[in-house]
Amino acid sequence: MQRKLLAAATALFLVAQPMRSAHADATDAQIARIVDEGLSHSQAMANASELMDGIGPRLTNSENFDKAADWALGKFKAYGLSNVHKESYPFGVNWNLDGWSAKMVQPRTIAMTAMPVAWTPPTNGAISAPVILAPMSKKEHFAKWRGKLAGKIVLVSLPGEASQSDKPQFHRFDGKELADLDKYELPSDELEPYKDFTKSVSFAYELSQFLKAEGALAMVRKSYRENGLVTGEGYNIDPAKRLALPFMELSSEDYRRLARLEIAGKPPVISLEIAAHTNDADTDADYLVADIPGSDAGAGYVMAGGHFDSWIAADGATDDGVPSVVVIEAARIIQSLGVKPKRTIRFALWSGEEQGLLGSIAYIEKHLATRPVDSNAYGVERFVKWTTQFPISKGPDYDRLKAYFNLDNGAGKIRGIYAENNVAATPLLKKWLAPFDGMGAGTVVAGRTTGTDHQYMQAVGLPGFQFIQDPLDYGSRVHHSNIDTLDHAPPDDVRQAATIMAAMLWQAANSEAVLPRPPLPTAPSKANPFKVEDPDKE
Repeated sequence: MQRKLLAAATALFLVAQPMRSAHADATDAQIARIVDEGLSHSQAMANASELMDGIGPRLTNSENFDKAADWALGKFKAYGLSNVHKESYPFGVNWNLDGWSAKMVQPRTIAMTAMPVAWTPPTNGAISAPVILAPMSKKEHFAKWRGKLAGKIVLVSLPGEASQSDKPQFHRFDGKELADLDKYELPSDELEPYKDFTKSVSFAYELSQFLKAEGALAMVRKSYRENGLVTGEGYNIDPAKRLALPFMELSSEDYRRLARLEIAGKPPVISLEIAAHTNDADTDADYLVADIPGSDAGAGYVMAGGHFDSWIAADGATDDGVPSVVVIEAARIIQSLGVKPKRTIRFALWSGEEQGLLGSIAYIEKHLATRPVDSNAYGVERFVKWTTQFPISKGPDYDRLKAYFNLDNGAGKIRGIYAENNVAATPLLKKWLAPFDGMGAGTVVAGRTTGTDHQYMQAVGLPGFQFIQDPLDYGSRVHHSNIDTLDHAPPDDVRQAATIMAAMLWQAANSEAVLPRPPLPTAPSKANPFKVEDPDKE
């Protein structure tokens, strides 16, 4: 009891003191206080429950995202951060899901596991019709089904066969697996790694237009997961290219049951209902920013972030709600020190990550660097083309940003960090992680990781890094799925991650040494000048 009273008195004393400048390097005592605050006085799980259990999914530019954003801004302000605000950027359709249902009604009644595809139009009440299995994956398939789809609900995916994995659903990295990540990746002349993804988004729009013209009532796809998991992932956010028909996703098991009955010549009748609404006056999305000001205005800033947006199938807990809460908790921990860092520490909660890193790209363009990209490109199309455009022009904060740390691989504890092919940065990253080797977080690997908000900072030559996290059951069943709830976030892992993020930021903000950065990228030379491309290849 006496120790608790002493700790409380110390905390009150620190809160009452004005912020004072730190020494040039973070002291052992300050790191020790970060560890004590993060592990013994954590608020992370309480905040996580408020966000995930109380507010829930946060689709970009939805009403629920705005509600969550107000909550997060309130947390930053309550913890005493400065410059707490939103920054807007053009995004696309404001879409809000109000409810849904799916059931087979003939030859028997079965409630099916389903999820509307994000940005689908509503059904305006329940629709009931026989299904037809008409798998289509490119426009050349349309001719086969012309004149056959009127009045039908169209199953547009191949049913495939059930598959079972013999791999464990829950997993933590062992030493060998971490060591295997330590591989330098040779640069590639492939500038558009997601170009096939762009085609799939365009095809969903074209398919919906074709089906509507044929008189179909709705389209249904099969989940790419097994075991009753659905996602509802959707990417048609362009206001000028909205889906023309209601679009539902069914679990693999429910979808294949319908397909088997249809193939047997007994097309089942199903009933679908999707309730959703849009706000056509609002096509801008927001990301969130908050600062702990530094004592040296000329020393630049360091930064941490995670994406605040999620999909709609569950609460968006591990992707990326808990990591976003870790960012907020890291801010609280550092602020509790009552000591000003040398450099400003900035915290960002992105949006539009799930539709193509759109929020972090918008921040880069506003503050860090620009490319000559078509300003009229939407969503995934903009995301894919962004890396292809040269030259890169430095923005006002390009030289001021000294480090960016990102968290977006689920709710597992931090095991280390990817050096992102920046071998010169490895010694300093190892130094900053060394105090946490006993927590299992001391690994620095040479390799890259992609698909999240540090990626395009790296693409303009900035020191952006992603933490390595234990996978747990993130990839096996939780990622984007209807079970992405707080149950899949071990509290001890969350506390550990917030503590390490706070300590990395504190050291980066106070270190005399700064992380080396690669040269400003230019258009790559052809890796194999003797390779002849296949002219028939798409």
